[in-house]
Amino acid sequence: MSRPDATGPDAPGPDATGPDATGPATGSRYLHGHHEAVLRSHRQRTAENSAAYLLGRLAAGHHVLDVGCGPGTITVGLARRVPGGEVIGVDAEPAIVEAARASFGSGDGNVRFEVGDVARLRYEDDRFDVVHAHQVLQHLVDPVAALAELRRVCRPDGVVACRDGDYGAMFWYPASEPLEEWRALYRAVARSAGGEPDGGRHLGAWAAAAGFSRVVQSASAWCFATPDERAWWGGLWAERLTRSRFAEQAVGAGLATAAHLERLADAWREWAAAPDACFFVPHGEVLCTP
Repeated sequence: MSRPDATGPDAPGPDATGPDATGPATGSRYLHGHHEAVLRSHRQRTAENSAAYLLGRLAAGHHVLDVGCGPGTITVGLARRVPGGEVIGVDAEPAIVEAARASFGSGDGNVRFEVGDVARLRYEDDRFDVVHAHQVLQHLVDPVAALAELRRVCRPDGVVACRDGDYGAMFWYPASEPLEEWRALYRAVARSAGGEPDGGRHLGAWAAAAGFSRVVQSASAWCFATPDERAWWGGLWAERLTRSRFAEQAVGAGLATAAHLERLADAWREWAAAPDACFFVPHGEVLCTP
């Protein structure tokens, strides 16, 4: 799948994945923060390019909760597929919720955005037909507890759908030792913050531990291969490495220096300029029955 853009499929920030902040109750702090380079990635995500595995389970009249909704681009796509229903997008970061409201208002009339914490959702038991979380669990200290909370607010005949990237499974061309160094650094920084950067491969086990009666696993990937896609993806990572909260976390944890991060940012720009370069971002997915 190619990079999402205003007219086509979307791209990730598996990083951003998820909520822009996870909230104090989770014991986590969203690794990427809200730098514009992160938000540019988040805004390109759509229901089609980031939740295709779920779309066949949506129906008119469904009540849907989108946890870690970020700027709301996936949320409004889900809302269009449940006419007569209701979709609530929840994020722990108030500024992001306000931005989603400003961008989409009431959407097609069946969507709204609220501040909330995945570890302590304010909704009653069995409230939703569908509960969705994209690029959220990999950032949490206790993803199993979060899944148990998602299970609590899902109806017994409903579905909890989660998708997360897997940094350890990412691959690219041409070979690049600095990008291998970037991957090792990213995984170390993410784990220093309490997350699991290879979350995609853990989803099935986490869901089983959370007590779901049935878990169906699948996988899909983002691919960045055209010159425009490479420039977009490489540029995002060059900025994230030097300007986002990730840079603060890397330096603060003693895992990198500013000069080190600048060198890795240059490596991303070099990769983006290479003829025939490509980058693949695999994701694990689960559809879970309470």
